[in-house]
Amino acid sequence: MAAEELVITNIRTPGTIWFLKALSQLLGWIYFLAWSISFYPQPWMNFRRQSTIGTTPAYPIFNVLGFACYSVSTTLLYTSPLIRSQYRERHNGVPNTVAGNDVAFAMHALLLSVITLSQFWTRLWGFERRVPFVKLVGCGVWGLLTGAMVAIASVVVLVLVRGKDGGSDATSWAWIDVVNAVGYIKLLVTCVKYTPQAWKNYKAKSTAGWSITQILLDFLGGVLSIAQLVIDSSLQSDWSGITGNPVKLGLGQVSIFFDIIFMVQHYILYRGKGKGSDGEDDGKDDERRDLLGSDEEAASR
Repeated sequence: MAAEELVITNIRTPGTIWFLKALSQLLGWIYFLAWSISFYPQPWMNFRRQSTIGTTPAYPIFNVLGFACYSVSTTLLYTSPLIRSQYRERHNGVPNTVAGNDVAFAMHALLLSVITLSQFWTRLWGFERRVPFVKLVGCGVWGLLTGAMVAIASVVVLVLVRGKDGGSDATSWAWIDVVNAVGYIKLLVTCVKYTPQAWKNYKAKSTAGWSITQILLDFLGGVLSIAQLVIDSSLQSDWSGITGNPVKLGLGQVSIFFDIIFMVQHYILYRGKGKGSDGEDDGKDDERRDLLGSDEEAASR
């Protein structure tokens, strides 16, 4: 028993605590850089190829929605005294684990996602013509976007109508619930945003046009973000730091899961199906056939 107490005491020494805090900060900024840089390879590839063929617009659409939500939730959890106070009240006085690099990452990712989405407007960038944008975006995508907006509006109404003291009392419907709702939408979007691209790769039996570099960086960021969350919670001696930040935990887990799928597709299943080490070959034949087919149908009418 005495030996166990000695081990526990040694683990919590000031030197160890300082090291863990420094390690947490280091991991935070490394994953911030990895995830942030991961948003550049795809738009850069599109620009070099002068085409977005080989990718689906669903991915950047979901990214714009998701990172808009994530920017709101992380910013409020990091800067708002009211939201931080309500969070502590609901988590036994433990502060949230959102860090400054989380906010910086969210805003940077939103900006790059908007740029990537804009590349699907061929007239804006002068890219090669492809299947019309409206035809590329399925009803499921529009349905999810609409549902997300309705969900957020519903929670806001509940806070205004049923909340105490204008939503300031955390014991009832409060503004922290709006922040949580926005965060969960980001998590939901992350769960579905990779699926259309993974399915497209499967149908084409190729990852051509889809940057594997962004996937490798995304994978690294996901692993390090979870590692930082675990360290921060251990420093608080309360694992509610993890359960109380399900968005960050979920983002890392979902990203890792789909990144593994994309790596398997690129390096194992469809290896060599496309020129270039980063899937830089056209990957355009299928969509060209779709485009020609749609043009022929229009002409026949």
